[in-house]
Amino acid sequence: MTADTYAATGAQPAMAGTKADAATGPSGPRPKRISPGRIGIYCFLIIVAAFFCVPLYVMLVTSFKAMPEVREAHLFNLPREWTIDPWIKAWNSACTGRDCTGLAPGFLNSVKIAVPSVFISIIVASLNGYALTFWRYKGAEVLFNLLVFGAFVPYQVLVYPIIIGLREMHLFATLPGIIIVHTVFGMPILTLLFRNYYSSIPLEIFKAARIDGAGFWQTYFRVMLPLSVPITTVAVILQVTGIWNDFLFGLVFAGKDNIPMTLQLNNIVKTTFGTVEYDVNMAATILTALVPLAIYFISGKWFVRGIAAGAVKG
Repeated sequence: MTADTYAATGAQPAMAGTKADAATGPSGPRPKRISPGRIGIYCFLIIVAAFFCVPLYVMLVTSFKAMPEVREAHLFNLPREWTIDPWIKAWNSACTGRDCTGLAPGFLNSVKIAVPSVFISIIVASLNGYALTFWRYKGAEVLFNLLVFGAFVPYQVLVYPIIIGLREMHLFATLPGIIIVHTVFGMPILTLLFRNYYSSIPLEIFKAARIDGAGFWQTYFRVMLPLSVPITTVAVILQVTGIWNDFLFGLVFAGKDNIPMTLQLNNIVKTTFGTVEYDVNMAATILTALVPLAIYFISGKWFVRGIAAGAVKG
């Protein structure tokens, strides 16, 4: 072929583009050699990973050891005889103060607290973000700024006023009371997330729905809610992990009948009769952390996608 033929058919640019893509790859230029800088980055990442993984490894292997082997203090050795008795005891019969019922009741209480709190807070925050983005009204910016300000107020400052308010409503130390607390404290940051995400949605989509005769609720449920799956996933991860790992609110607002799993874990670790059962304590700690760990492992990629989805206004 001649140069004119290449220019007319576009074969040469296509071939050149293919070579360039192969050289650069989807993430930029590929390094031709390992530089000292890259070696330093890898070493740093390995050290950071070991810093977080070594304690988890020690907890895991200790939870499968019997107490005579734990007393030998060989933290990094694998168990000579594997046993799940510490896990069974942590779940069924570990003592949390005077009650020796294990973590099972606390797990059920954590589920009863987390599920409605997550659902209500996400629905309310989604509606707030939707209204603040597409249905501007007088004072909307002031309200939004107050909500964002609420995300930075320390929880400890508001504990006593909330106690007084819940007491007056006869909701202190009840399941509805702690659900309200988690819902209220989750709304500021979630409203910020949803508003930023909805701001990235082209306004033409909202206008098209309005032209078709959709009102506030129809536009929300039929248009905006289906489009907000990525940011909803982020909100679910944040709320579930935050509520599940909470200790302060469970201690103050839950009441004796609704003690969450984290509070029971604290009582198991601090309750001792003679010998400190480190294997049971480690098993109880891992059991308490299983739900957040599972959520991060299953939904980690969706979390990154959801955060990136609202990062750039389209």
